[in-house]
Amino acid sequence: MKHLLKTLLVALMALVAMQATAQHIAVLADVHVTPGNDRDDALRAVVAEINAQPFDLVIMAGDLSNEGSDTELANVNEILSQITHPLAVIPGNHELTWSQSATKTIFDTWGNDRFVVDLDSLVVVGISCGPYMKMGDGHIKQEDLHWLRATLEQYKDRPILSVNHYPLKDDLDNWQEYVNVLADYKVVAHINGHYHRWIRYQGGDIEAAMLRALKMNDDTYGYSIVDIDRNWVHIYNKPLGCEPQAMFAFAVRTNHQPVEIASRQWQQPDGFDVQKVWTDSASVFTRVAIDQNNIYFGNSLGQARCIDKRTGRQQWSVPLGVSIFSRPMVLRSGRVAFPNPAGIAMVDIASGKRLKFSAPEQPYVADGILTDRGWVQGGYKRIELRNASSGRLIWQYDSIFNYCQAAPAVDGRDLVFGAWDTNLRCLDLATGRLRWVWNNGKAANMLGPGNVVPVITPDKVFIVAPDRYMTALDRNTGQQIWRDNSVKYRESLGHSADLSRIYAKTMDGTLVAIDATSDTFNMLWQVDLGLGYEHAPCIVLEADGIIYAGSRRGILTAVDAATHTLLWTLPLGVSEINGLDLDPHTGHIYISLIEGTIYRITRH
Repeated sequence: MKHLLKTLLVALMALVAMQATAQHIAVLADVHVTPGNDRDDALRAVVAEINAQPFDLVIMAGDLSNEGSDTELANVNEILSQITHPLAVIPGNHELTWSQSATKTIFDTWGNDRFVVDLDSLVVVGISCGPYMKMGDGHIKQEDLHWLRATLEQYKDRPILSVNHYPLKDDLDNWQEYVNVLADYKVVAHINGHYHRWIRYQGGDIEAAMLRALKMNDDTYGYSIVDIDRNWVHIYNKPLGCEPQAMFAFAVRTNHQPVEIASRQWQQPDGFDVQKVWTDSASVFTRVAIDQNNIYFGNSLGQARCIDKRTGRQQWSVPLGVSIFSRPMVLRSGRVAFPNPAGIAMVDIASGKRLKFSAPEQPYVADGILTDRGWVQGGYKRIELRNASSGRLIWQYDSIFNYCQAAPAVDGRDLVFGAWDTNLRCLDLATGRLRWVWNNGKAANMLGPGNVVPVITPDKVFIVAPDRYMTALDRNTGQQIWRDNSVKYRESLGHSADLSRIYAKTMDGTLVAIDATSDTFNMLWQVDLGLGYEHAPCIVLEADGIIYAGSRRGILTAVDAATHTLLWTLPLGVSEINGLDLDPHTGHIYISLIEGTIYRITRH
């Protein structure tokens, strides 16, 4: 009897110990709160319910807002700050693709876009995934992959719960690298949001689950509960005011196999030399600026870099403290400007020293251009003309209701640009006065021409936008001439050297050529680029009779402009191509990829 009692006591103590080490976690995802909408009230009710329960941690797994505005983020932060349990927050694509602060408010509000939380028997780690300030696939920043490995190395003998807004699938362009970092450690599960539905899947061989949104398609509100003990992961649906509903359960397994990363080897195309000239330690979201000796760009760690374009050596790097999204601007005075989310930084090219410069402390994410009258630069709710040597402000137009992103187009005194307020505008370049304004009639900012570089021809202006239309406008009046959606246009546009043709890359991965001289829509030809589904806003560039287009997955394509034949495709990487920039001094083309690589194309 004593032996039986002792056995029962040991078993009871083991059960209590196991229960004591179980972690009880509430997970919010895809709350999409705009002040005053139905989700605003629902989130407040969910927070009150969560506070009444003994959770060890509350996770906010992205998509806190709809458009990442400061007003939306301040409102949702006010609600989340009422949570009485430990809180961990990562952003989602709605905070990172559209953001009036260029993601700076996320850091100012929550301190970072990643987290690690050490619970009693579990380590919870979450990182951000983009897309970053333009349409694209999710991407884990290079520095975040380094941070993740260094962080998990500190907990290599502990169970790990991984968190992201995106699944460990093709939604992330570098998901295989991400999985292979996680696979080296004792990851018990990965959880994410984004799809607004319940799905159990595997990332590599790591057990993973997509969790519910605040509001589901059945109009119920709620959150998810994740319970993890030594042996099991249990995931529950928790509708607001109702009992938890069991969704998934899987045994804890901490030994994982890495996934095989497909080779990206390629051969030099005939008649071209394609060379990698830089690999960065961080991600690169900018196009490159070019002068006679150097190329310039910024990275996600806020480093403004200058690289000798002949040797590939770094000349200098200046820390700005915020991620850089705008292409730098080489001025005519031996200086280069780096517009960034905190303002405009000015650097002396020869010395690499940062110079004093007076500019608004506002976010700049747009690409500027140099014109005969000066430097045109878009910002938040404004576009400016500045002196091309000193950067001194000449005029500003501030009747814009959101931020500028793409480079404007200029011809003569016509300055045409889009903004994320649904509008396309034409200003007088000399005075900054409005000549005309056009929009597509849709109220949603996300469907407007916010990230397209317009094309100006002698009598027309052309744009494409996420509403999937190409539009031709009268250059003098802004009146609509025609609109076409016979193919799925997005934000990728270009033109022939003589402006007789407009090029667009479609969401089906096709390059189309449109007659720019006709007053009615006339498609001249189309070429399948072999890209499949495609949405990268990278411009289309014609140079020396070759049309170049870049993809969301690092594939560069070349089409013969005369014969309309696809010459070659090169898989330069896995991440989005930011842009194509022609070196006016040499005729070379420079390409930057989000993963931090820069290539140069030389034609023989």
